Amino acid sequence: MSVPSEPADSSQPAVATAVPPGHAVVAREKQIPENGNEIISLWPTTIICGALLLLAGFILDYGGDHLSYGSLFREGYVRRTPPGSVATPLPPKTALEAYMARGKKVFEGKCITCHGPDAKGNGSTYPSLVGSAWANGETERFAMIILNGLQGKISNGRIYGVMPPQGIGMTPEELAGIMTYVRNYFGNTKGDVITSEMAKAAMKISAARKNAGQSVTAEELTADHVKALPGNPVDATTLVDPLTLEPVQAAAATAPAKAPVPGAAVAPAASPAPKTP
Repeated sequence: MSVPSEPADSSQPAVATAVPPGHAVVAREKQIPENGNEIISLWPTTIICGALLLLAGFILDYGGDHLSYGSLFREGYVRRTPPGSVATPLPPKTALEAYMARGKKVFEGKCITCHGPDAKGNGSTYPSLVGSAWANGETERFAMIILNGLQGKISNGRIYGVMPPQGIGMTPEELAGIMTYVRNYFGNTKGDVITSEMAKAAMKISAARKNAGQSVTAEELTADHVKALPGNPVDATTLVDPLTLEPVQAAAATAPAKAPVPGAAVAPAASPAPKTP
């Protein structure tokens, strides 16, 4: 038989059990930090940093050309030359290389969506430019198609989708470049260069059409534009400035005289030769 516990004697004074600060018992207890001073767990931080690294890698691999120099700076813009120094010209290229480089950029910006990266089109809506008589034939006809667009039957009675005009905002250098590029790439081997002078003539011819502002048709092209563009031809191997597309010798002859660099020694003018009696 168990003995019942005796009730607590309420007459006895309470014993203090408080532990002084700094005691070992207090040090073992988990401290509750104040609001705003909580310790951040490393796991969420690690996961967030890892996700950011994966996202950065994805952007660099699949971000296209959004971070490339060519997409951030307009074509033809170069670094400003500091005052008192002489700009170093870019090395010249052959006319064929320079015009094709200009045309490649135009093709990728205006033509690749419809004709595809290989210029073969899709066989139904967009025609192929590979071996095309319209691209490799008379240059005036080809220029009219690019500048004004094309609609209707174009070959063997076949009707493709309407080609929208590409001449809006196009410069003569860009027109010359895209024509040269298409005629000498994608298996096309014309070997000629359509110059800026020829492209300027094409734009004047296009503006003077009786149906200016409307797309050309095969009938109009055959009746009015089966001819070569006027202009002096340029040998494909001629060296030109890659920015201006001018022959390097002509550019040097027309370049303004360079101002002397401050502090540089200047040779004295030659004395006139004495007159002989």
